[in-house]
Amino acid sequence: MRTTQQVSITLPVEMMEAIRAKVRSGEYASESEVFRDGIRTLLKRDAAVEKWLNKEVVAAYDALKTDPSKAVTGETLRAKLSALSDATKKTNSPQKLRNKKNTMGIQ
Repeated sequence: MRTTQQVSITLPVEMMEAIRAKVRSGEYASESEVFRDGIRTLLKRDAAVEKWLNKEVVAAYDALKTDPSKAVTGETLRAKLSALSDATKKTNSPQKLRNKKNTMGIQ
């Protein structure tokens, strides 16, 4: 019994060129291997999202259902994210990033 199945797909020219480039570079042995790796990666990502949803999102939902006072409004969340973004911009100013690169010997 076969453990593989042959399929035919249609791709944009740019995608097929990228796949062939990966094979030409030696990164992959064949075009099929590129597809298999891509599908494995997709399945891992889907499993990670599912795990996150089941573990963290469901727990947060249950906690809010138990104690609605823990809820944060959209407006409050936006304000907190804006403040966090502003603080990050200040600590990662272009001059500070240049200084960090210089101390690391990066041009």
